[in-house]
Amino acid sequence: VQLQASGGGSVQAGGSLRLSCTASGMYFSISVPDLNWFRQPPGKQRELVAQITSSGNINYADSVKDRFSITRDDVKNMVYLQMNSLKSEDTGVYYCNAAHQLWTTQYWGQETQVTVSS
Repeated sequence: VQLQASGGGSVQAGGSLRLSCTASGMYFSISVPDLNWFRQPPGKQRELVAQITSSGNINYADSVKDRFSITRDDVKNMVYLQMNSLKSEDTGVYYCNAAHQLWTTQYWGQETQVTVSS
């Protein structure tokens, strides 16, 4: 099982980016995991940014509410994070994650860097 994230880059404050994460070796339509985006700002711990559960419930960190949007496409085995009105504090390394209560492990995508300049 592999998760591959893409879409990071450098943008000015107020701009937008869309992160994508695709899974191989896993079928979202069958296993229906919870899908998450985490980030790790420079010098800080990793934090949960957005989550979309197997039942479609969505949760966001307070710092990104009304600016970020998480969606999933279980047919394409993909999860997306649309990031608007980016701020310098959104800078960090972003990771996608898939987890399921019946799994013994969770899966992480490789990092994708987001840099927002003010």
